[in-house]
Amino acid sequence: MALRLVTTRLGGLAARVVDDDARGGAPPELVVVLCHGYGAPGDDLVSLAPECLQAAPALVGRVLFVFPEAPLPLDDVPFGGRAWWPIDMVQLQRRLAEGTAAAMADETPAGLAEARRLLRTLIDAVQQQTKLPTQRIVVGGFSQGAMLATDVALRLDEAPAALAILSGTLLSRAQWQSLATRRAGLTVLQSHGTRDPILPFAGAQALQRLLVDAGLHVRFTSFVGGHGIEAGVLRALSDLLVEQTAASAVEPSPR
Repeated sequence: MALRLVTTRLGGLAARVVDDDARGGAPPELVVVLCHGYGAPGDDLVSLAPECLQAAPALVGRVLFVFPEAPLPLDDVPFGGRAWWPIDMVQLQRRLAEGTAAAMADETPAGLAEARRLLRTLIDAVQQQTKLPTQRIVVGGFSQGAMLATDVALRLDEAPAALAILSGTLLSRAQWQSLATRRAGLTVLQSHGTRDPILPFAGAQALQRLLVDAGLHVRFTSFVGGHGIEAGVLRALSDLLVEQTAASAVEPSPR
C-alpha cells in the first residue's frame, strides 16, 4: 500500500491530504475530514490514515483523508501547537479543580464562529475537487477539533455521511439542542476516556444524551483511560468508514 501525503491549502486552511495509489486516479468514494485538538501540530492526526487502512483493507483505494490545520498558532504557550479558538487554560484548570467544568456546556467560545466558517469553506473546497456530495463526507476530530466538527456537522446545509467525536464535549447546549433535531438519523461515533483529566467523562455523556434525544444514532465507545485515542476507538472508526464506503453504492436515506 503506497500512500501519498500532500500539504496544500483548502478554503483558506492549510491541510494534509492522504491518498493511496490504489485508486489509480479514480475519484474517492468517501472523504474523511478530521480536525486535530488544541495545542497539537497540524499533522497530529495524520497517522490515523494508514492505521485505518491497515485495520480495514477494504478501505484501500476508496477513501481520501483530509487533516485541516487549525488557524491560530500558540506561540505564547510552552507546548506550542495550534488552536481552532483560544482557550484560557488557567480558567479551565480552575474549573476542573473546583468541579465546575460542566458550566462549559452552556457557553459558546469566542472564535468558534470563525473556526466554523473556515472548516465549512474547506469542506466546500473538498467537494469542488472531488465532486462528492456532503453525504459522502465524514466529519470528525479530536478534543477541540471534535467540538468544532460537531458544531459544523449540525449546521451544514445537508447532513454529512457520519460524525466522529473523539474525546469531545458539549458546548453551546441551547444551540446544539435546537440544531440536532435536523440531524435525526445521522450516525455518530463518539469515544471518551473514563479518566479524562482535561474534558471530564460527564461532559461526553451529556453530549451523548443530547444527540440521542434528538434522534441521532450514537455509538458510544468508552475506555478506561485519559485524553487520547485508544486502539478500540481506531477499530470503531475503521468499521464506521467501511460501513460508509459500502453505503456509497446505494442511494442514501434522507436525513
